[in-house]
Amino acid sequence: MDHFERLSRRHNFISKLSAAFFYALAVAVALNFFWHPGKIYASGVTGFSQVLESLSSRYLPFTLTTSSMYFVLNIPLFILGWLKIGKKFTLFTIIAVILASIMMKLIAPIKLSYDPIICAIFGGVVNGVGTGIALKSGISTGGIDVLGIILRRKTGKSFGQINIFFNLIIVICAGFVFGWTRALYTALNIFINGRVIDAVYTQHQKMQVIIVTEHPTEIVEQIQEKMHRGITILHDAEGAYSHNEKTVLITIIDRYDMYDIYNIVSKNDPYAFMSMSEVSKIYGRFIEQKPV
Repeated sequence: MDHFERLSRRHNFISKLSAAFFYALAVAVALNFFWHPGKIYASGVTGFSQVLESLSSRYLPFTLTTSSMYFVLNIPLFILGWLKIGKKFTLFTIIAVILASIMMKLIAPIKLSYDPIICAIFGGVVNGVGTGIALKSGISTGGIDVLGIILRRKTGKSFGQINIFFNLIIVICAGFVFGWTRALYTALNIFINGRVIDAVYTQHQKMQVIIVTEHPTEIVEQIQEKMHRGITILHDAEGAYSHNEKTVLITIIDRYDMYDIYNIVSKNDPYAFMSMSEVSKIYGRFIEQKPV
C-alpha cells in the first residue's frame, strides 16, 4: 500500500511540474511571438509587467524588463497564496513563475505576424491553454490567478470573469501607451484568454444532477463515498408510464465529476433516468475542492 502511495505522490509531483513547465513555455511563446511584436498587453501580472517595461523605457534611464518584473510583482502574491490557499500550492506557483521568468528571457522574440488581430487571438489562445492546464493540475501561474482562486471561493464567479474584471486597467494603459486601437486589440486578447481558461479549467463549473431510480441506496452510498457530495432524496415518486415507485436524487457536482457519476448510476441502475444542467450560482453549503 505504501508503494502505491509513493507512486501516486511521484506521479502527482511530475504532473504538476510538467504543467508548470508547459505554462512557462506557453506564456513565453505568447509574449515573445505575439504580444511584443503586436504591441499588445497580456492579462494579469504579465500585462502589468509589460506596462512597467513600456513606461520605464520611455521615462527612465533604464528598462524594467517584463521577465524580471513578472517575478518581482508576484512576490507579495506568493505570501498571500501561502497564507490563504496552501503551502504546496504556493511552492508549485513559485516554480511556475520562476520557469516563466526564465523562459521569457531565453526564448528570442520572433514576429510571426504583422497583423495585431492575429497576434491578439493566438497570444490569448496559447496563454489561455497554458494557464488553464496549470490551474487544472492544481497549481497557479501567480498574479491574478491567486486572487482569482480566493475570490472565486468567496463569490462563486468563474475564473475567466474575475480575470477579465481585473484586466480592465491594462486595457486603459494600452490605450495611453500604444493608442486606443491597440487597446481594442488588448481587450480582444484578454477576452479570448479568459474564455480559453474557462474552457480548459472546468473545476469552477458546477452541474445539477437529477437521478430517477429504483435503486437509490447503492447510488447514494457510492456518490458519497467517491465524490463526497450531499444529496437530496425525494421518496414516493411515480413513473407515469410504468407507475412503478421511484426515488429522485438531486445533487450538485463539479463538471469533471460527470464521468464518475454516470458510471456509478449506470452500474447500479441501467434503467435510471439522469439529467444534468449547468448551474450559474450556488447558495448554501458546497465543498470547494482545494488545491493540493
